[in-house]
Amino acid sequence: MTRFALTLEWDGRPFMGWQRQDHGPSVQAALEEAVARMTGERATVHAAGRTDAGVHALAMRAHVALDKPVAPFRLMEGLNALVRPAPIAVLGCETVPDDWHARFSCVGRAYEYRIVNRRAQLTWEAGLAWRVALPLDAHAMHQAAQRLVGRHDFTTFRSVHCQADSPVKTLDRLDVERQGDRVLIRTAARSFLHHQVRSMVGCLVLVGQGRWTADDVRLALEARDRAALGHNAPPDGLYFTNATYP
Repeated sequence: MTRFALTLEWDGRPFMGWQRQDHGPSVQAALEEAVARMTGERATVHAAGRTDAGVHALAMRAHVALDKPVAPFRLMEGLNALVRPAPIAVLGCETVPDDWHARFSCVGRAYEYRIVNRRAQLTWEAGLAWRVALPLDAHAMHQAAQRLVGRHDFTTFRSVHCQADSPVKTLDRLDVERQGDRVLIRTAARSFLHHQVRSMVGCLVLVGQGRWTADDVRLALEARDRAALGHNAPPDGLYFTNATYP
């Protein structure tokens, strides 16, 4: 049996998320069906992160183990051909040791959230970014974001459906930058709670609009109460950008 590491890109708009679902299409199911059509094997594809419905990926890492001998390049080409028309692309494929695991070997994950700060509606970017009509102060957002960096109890910033054993996480980075009418929020940590990034973004947007201050963000964090959350951003603008391994 050979284990293959995959680098994946996808448009999350048609999917109910990464994980197989009974009630709708998923990225995992689409890839596993492509694997089965190519190799005749029913193999599980594991990913570094389990993204929600509507969340995108630019460089998600995943792996699959196969009995059938196949060259990495041929596997990549075959999956890209067979997964269509689903908006998924295999950008890279390589063999890895049998103990390499896309999720459990991962020591760092990074996301980017894209906001389009304008009054006009989105056209081709609908579902690919969050349009915020009111002007945003990106500098104030960045300053407030630094209140969340470090090791904290992020109960306020996680979904009530989060299955993580502990709400305590160490946030390595949370940066906000304006590029024209774009506001980009980039974050990194070993792992994230369910809805953590979207929850942090939602509160930072309140700061950018002048409705919250950096102290309000701190108080929400210290409350350790989901009811203290100011806003949960939509999935549209969220992209998984990188997975780090030793």
